[in-house]
Amino acid sequence: MGFSKDNLKGFVLALLSSGFIGASFIIKKKGLRRAAATSGVRAGVGGHSYLLEPLWWLGMATMIVGEVANFVAYAFAPAVLVTPLGALSIIVSAVLAHFVLKEKLHQLAILGCVMCIAGSVIIVIHAPQELPITSVQEIWSMATQTAFLLYVGSVIVLVFILVFYFAPQCGHTNVLVFTGICSLMGSLSVMSVKALGTSLKLTFEGKNQLIYPETWFFMFVVTTCVITQMNYLNKALDTFNTAIVSPIYYVMFTTLTILASVIMFKDWDDQSGGSIISEICGFIVVLSGTILLHATKDFERSSSFRGNYAPLSPSLSARLCSGNGELLKHDEEDEQCSEEDCLRRQELYP
Repeated sequence: MGFSKDNLKGFVLALLSSGFIGASFIIKKKGLRRAAATSGVRAGVGGHSYLLEPLWWLGMATMIVGEVANFVAYAFAPAVLVTPLGALSIIVSAVLAHFVLKEKLHQLAILGCVMCIAGSVIIVIHAPQELPITSVQEIWSMATQTAFLLYVGSVIVLVFILVFYFAPQCGHTNVLVFTGICSLMGSLSVMSVKALGTSLKLTFEGKNQLIYPETWFFMFVVTTCVITQMNYLNKALDTFNTAIVSPIYYVMFTTLTILASVIMFKDWDDQSGGSIISEICGFIVVLSGTILLHATKDFERSSSFRGNYAPLSPSLSARLCSGNGELLKHDEEDEQCSEEDCLRRQELYP
């Protein structure tokens, strides 16, 4: 199956998104370091001098541009193509950290980068083409089909069980509880983001979709899911090591998002069995590379005397406009704590 123009646009936007978001971590970290050097108070211990640092704001602007590009990418290409490409932001962060921040890139990390790239290439080659959508009512009919309603109902039931039963009992001891809530809600947020993005795309093309209540309903769902997702992502990051939360969240979120997209938009209906298997294999390779990258960062952080630290990738999208901003805040705190420990060690051992 050929690579359609819309898929190409979505692919390019997803690449730009990963590039901007990956670079934003490095730019913001440079800004945080510069602000800490100027004021003497780090963000990790309550300092807010970085708000006066132009470089930090440049990083924020870069991250926002990346998120907007990711949002638009879903309007052109299927989630099966766009979501896994979010892992490429890890590669951008790791490579830039190596050259800009002088943080050593472990050989296993290089292998992880190669795996992410190889898996992404496989996914892109075998990505499905979406049927053209001419109105938000078409998306609404997809969202109200029996199979997807069963999925939505299952997600809501599972979220309620996790929130009201498992979270109070083992939410602070089992990482799967909070990340499960984030991932389940994230899959619905991506579907709503895709629906909303398509509606806005049609509106800009001259087919006003803002007059339909379905467009505003999807906007309401996006807002609700994003708020819930951010809330429990923060709880997960506050409770567990980010090196554990990030890969688990990425794997669960991406898997559930692809499942939801396959059910709602029927991405695999017109594909051959070989193409579907190739996409799944590519996805597994990307996941394996992502886990290896995070495992390598955790290994380096625990074994390196200087505490070198490569910025975490936003989970996607999650990625999307769904928790990345909050994840950045926690990354800043973790980064600053690591740097503070490094400076203390340097003072003790000049």
